Amino acid sequence: MIKKNLGGWQVDIQPQGRGGKRFRKLFDNLAEAKNWEAYTRNAVIKNKDWVPEKNDPRKLSEIINIWYEAHGKNLVKAKDTKARLTNMATGLKDPIADQLTPEMFTKYRSDRIKGGLSQNSCNREHSYLRAVFNELIRLKVWTKVNPVSLIKQFKISDKELGYLTSEQIKKLLSELEVAERNHDVHLITKICLSTGSRWSEAQNLKPSNIKKSHIEFGNTKNKKMRAIPITDQLRKDITDHPVKKKNGRYFDSSMGAFKLGIEKSGIVLPEGQLTHVLRHTFASSFMQRGGNILSLQRVLGHQSLQMTMRYAHLSPTHLEEVRTLNPLANL
Repeated sequence: MIKKNLGGWQVDIQPQGRGGKRFRKLFDNLAEAKNWEAYTRNAVIKNKDWVPEKNDPRKLSEIINIWYEAHGKNLVKAKDTKARLTNMATGLKDPIADQLTPEMFTKYRSDRIKGGLSQNSCNREHSYLRAVFNELIRLKVWTKVNPVSLIKQFKISDKELGYLTSEQIKKLLSELEVAERNHDVHLITKICLSTGSRWSEAQNLKPSNIKKSHIEFGNTKNKKMRAIPITDQLRKDITDHPVKKKNGRYFDSSMGAFKLGIEKSGIVLPEGQLTHVLRHTFASSFMQRGGNILSLQRVLGHQSLQMTMRYAHLSPTHLEEVRTLNPLANL
């Protein structure tokens, strides 16, 4: 736009439109003003690097919604993940996403820890937000850098992996077998101990998951089906169990009954562990009895062998070569 004022002819233009860089200059006559306007517009078109990238007015919450519709809603725990991200946006005071800085996120993270959140949970939140921007960059919806990609996560020490002894297993199964208000918890526990499945995987079993010699776990964390062999007796126990008419599954929610059984058995578990102790118990027993670490990875459904390696030291032959391959052995 060119306007005449007391000082002369004022050029005021935004060649890239609203949000783009504004150019202003005052001239003595209209011809000079028009020439400069044409020159500036042409320079911007020819050399885009000369002009800063347009501001992106979208807030973080909007970016999260876009991610959810484009990708997030297809995840296993879609609604839960979106709720976590939305809470993060609120905690960050829902800034313009383009203005989110590493300093803003690290301060938010520090405040969360002061409020009682664990470092491990902070790392998980960080991973969620980082994944949002990475996916939108891949889809070319977000053209700027990932604002949280360079932030280092906390280093977490390996937690104690609790597992049950044979005596504890016997005592626990005895308690669960006589549970008055829940007739599912005993069998769910046996399935977890026999297959290394997660509690939710066992609890959600349907008749279609039970095959002649194995269980097919389809509703898994990474969406990959796992087929785990089972004994004839366990298969019979499952198929003889009545199916719930309301959802076509064998079992109702039974985690509360399991927790009560743990308490009645006098078993003390590491902090943060409950039903997952069954999965640890299976893996520990598998390795202690000479199982192969790669086979265990397939059974547990771990995408990374690094996760499964937590159980490697339980093998009776773990690092046995040290005895014979050290430099003093053959002197």
